Amino acid sequence: MPRNDKRLSNELRSVFLGPGFAKHAHGSCFVKFGDTHVLCTATVEDKVPQFLRNTGSGWITAEYGMLPCSTHDRIEREAAKGKQSGRTQEIQRLIGRSLRSIINLKALGERQIRIDCDVLQADGGTRTASITGAYVALYQAVQRMISKKQISSMPFIDQVAAVSCGINGQEALLDLNYLEDSSADVDANFILTASGKIIEVQACAEKQAFETRQLMEMLTLAQKGATELFELQKNALKL
Repeated sequence: MPRNDKRLSNELRSVFLGPGFAKHAHGSCFVKFGDTHVLCTATVEDKVPQFLRNTGSGWITAEYGMLPCSTHDRIEREAAKGKQSGRTQEIQRLIGRSLRSIINLKALGERQIRIDCDVLQADGGTRTASITGAYVALYQAVQRMISKKQISSMPFIDQVAAVSCGINGQEALLDLNYLEDSSADVDANFILTASGKIIEVQACAEKQAFETRQLMEMLTLAQKGATELFELQKNALKL
């Protein structure tokens, strides 16, 4: 079945990673996956959550939010409602644990790095775009820590990127936009490392149960897409 934006089934949307976008952030990245646009920033704080005090370990946490006009209909600010939605909490926890899994937290000392992911425009895959851009922002923040002699060496043990996949009309598709996501038979998100490991897979049948074969087809697509994203991250960071 032809895709509405004419891409091949194994083709990412046009991806842009713009590091250093926010002047006052310790690290930042403006990320575009097609018409999904997210601003990711990183802030280093000289404190850790109470459960980590006096342990010598650092922490990475994340906050995620969609701006009011990021979708067709204006979204109410969650701050105005006085509470976050379950979706928001689930996504920001996903971003945090994805980043914590690829860094030596002990090497940060007792410091916390706070990641903020603000969705400016949504067209599917906001969580995967957030994770991919957040890695770039985090890397810049850590580089700054080294330049300020807060830490002596890079604490990264791997690289992380994320991408969505789905099954639509029995065909596996990479990097779904909103129209594809809203009509997909199966919807999945893959958080992967550059060393070939899996951090998390989120997959669910929207209409009917799917086969192991289809899950593996999506994983193969995700691995291809992630490999391309890893190179874009390296290019953005000039590595």
